Amino acid sequence: MARSLVIKVTAGADAPERCNQAFTVAASALASGVAVSLWLTGEASWFAVPGKAKEFSLPHAAPLADLLDAVLAAGRVTVCTQCAARRDITVDDLLPGVRIAGAPAFVEEVVAEGVQALVY
Repeated sequence: MARSLVIKVTAGADAPERCNQAFTVAASALASGVAVSLWLTGEASWFAVPGKAKEFSLPHAAPLADLLDAVLAAGRVTVCTQCAARRDITVDDLLPGVRIAGAPAFVEEVVAEGVQALVY
């Protein structure tokens, strides 16, 4: 059975510790050889826009931009369709490699064999 992790982060700068935890777990899982799909929803959607992750700061935590770069290099990053629309974020606004997809794509990922889903 393949090992795969789908992480949905719903918090942004409004809940910095929860937000950073999701990115840290995603990057750590990838470093351990686990396939990772990171979903940015709610306020976390902003981190798919160039420069936004660099604005995030949390004492004693790895820089969010570095964690995001690690996930983009070896995993998949998706912004929720409705969350992007509510923030007027389009595919043209996103970092290279980030996609926009909706609930059907999320459900398809989390019901696959060998997948563990986490929500932060």
